[in-house]
Amino acid sequence: MTSDTSRGADTSSSWSRAWENHAPGYMFLIPWFIGFFGLTLGPIIYSFYLSFTNFDLLTAPEWTGLDNYIRMFTADPKFLTSMRVTLFFVVFSVPLKLAFALGVALLLNRGMRGLPVYRAVFYLPSLLGASVAIAILWRQIFARDGLVNQLLALVNIDGPSWISNPKHSLWTLVILAVWQFGSPMIIFLAGLRQIPQDLYEVASLDGASKWRQFWKITLPMLTPVVFFNAIIQTIDAFKSFTPAYIISGGTGGPINSTLFYTLYLYQEAFLFFRMGYASALAWALLAIVALFTAFSFLTSKYWVHYDD
Repeated sequence: MTSDTSRGADTSSSWSRAWENHAPGYMFLIPWFIGFFGLTLGPIIYSFYLSFTNFDLLTAPEWTGLDNYIRMFTADPKFLTSMRVTLFFVVFSVPLKLAFALGVALLLNRGMRGLPVYRAVFYLPSLLGASVAIAILWRQIFARDGLVNQLLALVNIDGPSWISNPKHSLWTLVILAVWQFGSPMIIFLAGLRQIPQDLYEVASLDGASKWRQFWKITLPMLTPVVFFNAIIQTIDAFKSFTPAYIISGGTGGPINSTLFYTLYLYQEAFLFFRMGYASALAWALLAIVALFTAFSFLTSKYWVHYDD
């Protein structure tokens, strides 16, 4: 009986000492927990509930079950249009951006003089991100009397109004995304520095050309970096909003050619005050991105090569 009591006292004492040691750390974490539960997890859970309701911000949410999701997939043509525009943007902008970033990284990896300067200049557009200022600048560049058409006029070419032409408007956003290649370029450059130079020396002795060395050494050794960049850039492309909003004036025009999914979600939420339906759109986007990411990880074992 005495031994049990002393054992209990020792356990209580050890817990007390552990709490005294860790209490300051937990105290410093309290603001983070408040922010996480109050500003992140709480709104996420509430938006999931709202996706099953009819809510206009002015009246109490009205439970409608799966009506929002049924309408989304069966009776909303703008949902399909926005998804088509977004997929087009993702399919073309991400591979072009990664290819351009890898090409520049290969050039910088050759040990050229002034490397820090070039690296900073190329990274600057990504540092600015999809800001309002960059989107406005891009709109001016591709306007009817913008910089692009002024350059074309020098060679007697009458350029179209790139922004207001539905055949070209989405491509201007693709070019903007490709122009912001600095972030994946830096990651590619770091990956290239990790490839052992002995592999290239042996390949040169065997008579392998630079092109063959790229396909047989550089690209296979770089596949983990390619995989990481592809995941990050694809998720960012699905979330793209500001360029389409600024260039189209928030309409997604002309003729819905720049109606990104996120822009359509914004319209439903803050123009038409259909918060319940907008929440359903947001969760559908989350499901699409999650499925893509899961598919990418499942197929990565067939083409991503690690050291082992």
